[in-house]
Amino acid sequence: MSEALSNFEGLLREALTPVEPPEDLVERLESTLTTITALAADELEAWELSAMRDPRNWVRPAAAVVAGSAAGAALVVLRARRRAQASAGPLGARWPTLDRAAAERALKDLGRETRKLLGDR
Repeated sequence: MSEALSNFEGLLREALTPVEPPEDLVERLESTLTTITALAADELEAWELSAMRDPRNWVRPAAAVVAGSAAGAALVVLRARRRAQASAGPLGARWPTLDRAAAERALKDLGRETRKLLGDR
């Protein structure tokens, strides 16, 4: 029984070891979110108001609004977080301080990234 328990603990320890993400993960994620946002905007631009009479035609524009909004919000947060990590250094990125100045900087970064994203359209 003790041997099975130690084997189980060893398997758990091996399964739960930290894994470093690929170096280009952030760039790939940002590229994917940008593509989703652009595709959603294109879908909404192509939609005709005359089609609004039939509720069956509402699915694609509604899905485009949801997907575009979610991807845009994630993109804004991702860019603001990257900027905060670059300015805070490695330790500050892991253990952010919760002071008023840091909160104001975070809100300014979110606003700046949102304006950039909406300005692209």
